[in-house]
Amino acid sequence: MEQTDLKITQLHEVHKQLNAKLVNFGGYEMPLSYGTGTIQEHMACRTGAVMFDVSHLGTVHKTNSTAYDDIQNTFTNDLNKIHPGKCQYTHLLNDEGNVVDDVILWWLNEENFYVMPNASNTENVLNAVGGVDITADRSVIALQGPNSRNLLSKVLVEASQVPFNEVKSLNYAGNEIVVAGTGYTGEDGVEIHVPNSLAQELFLMLNDVGFIPAGLGARDTLRLEAGLPLYGHEISLARNSIQANLSWVIAFNKDKFIGKEAIMRIKDEGFKQKLYGLIGQGRKPLRERDQVFLNDRNIGEVVSGNYSPVLNSGIATAYIDIDSDINFGDSLTVRSRSTEIICTVARLPFVKHNRRQKKESLI
Repeated sequence: MEQTDLKITQLHEVHKQLNAKLVNFGGYEMPLSYGTGTIQEHMACRTGAVMFDVSHLGTVHKTNSTAYDDIQNTFTNDLNKIHPGKCQYTHLLNDEGNVVDDVILWWLNEENFYVMPNASNTENVLNAVGGVDITADRSVIALQGPNSRNLLSKVLVEASQVPFNEVKSLNYAGNEIVVAGTGYTGEDGVEIHVPNSLAQELFLMLNDVGFIPAGLGARDTLRLEAGLPLYGHEISLARNSIQANLSWVIAFNKDKFIGKEAIMRIKDEGFKQKLYGLIGQGRKPLRERDQVFLNDRNIGEVVSGNYSPVLNSGIATAYIDIDSDINFGDSLTVRSRSTEIICTVARLPFVKHNRRQKKESLI
């Protein structure tokens, strides 16, 4: 069967020049890793500075007189908690109270918002809140790690000074770029929204000053260590925000948002499973869909699993039956078809966030 053509980002040729291993991810041909490999890229982010091409993620531009009200009445979080120039993590729910997508709002100024959904959910978010899909018109480069601001200052001084969870519009080479103090690794850094015409030039300049290119493999292990949810895993159309330990993104006192009645009912009536962290004994990775056992009773399932380079062990998030009455520090068994791994129930995040401002964690 002939393979369907994959979408590519503006940085595709640069990735090939930098010896990226390219894979199909959500319909895009994206870097899984570069010559150094996932573990090395992961540790470079924890100790130095890396750069990711995240242009496959969506951007919905919302800028009109009703933008504030439309966003406030669509998503779960409360814009009254922030102000223009700030960012906010929030959820879009369905009428059953489960998660359609998790997004980051970049509130640039007054009536000007960038809504940043997951790639596969851009259309759903666009249909819910309105606006214009500008995903194809821009590239997004994420710069992460404790040395990221220092290196970025050699290229874009103002961009390196954008604080955590703030967003600013800046000028670069006569063009507007948008810089937000956001990321998906638990490390300090920024994400830069740049016109396609400047993307390759900027990516190579960042490479020249010392940023290590990193792929989707490291992005996933980094976010898992940091206890950050991935849509389709910790949250999905089958899961709600509360059982994922993300009730802090729901403004229950708001007049309305999509799915409010359902999530209020879930809050009152409860649910059968809750998200926990698991740390395995040994280096063997835990994997999605592995089954969790307490003695010989099946009490849950792994939703994200991998190897943690920092902890040098397998780690996972798993939904576990509430009536199993487990506690942090308890030992459980995770079984796949071929392995059995003893695990300890752990708080999230597995690795402490290293940001310039405290960020809420899953548990």
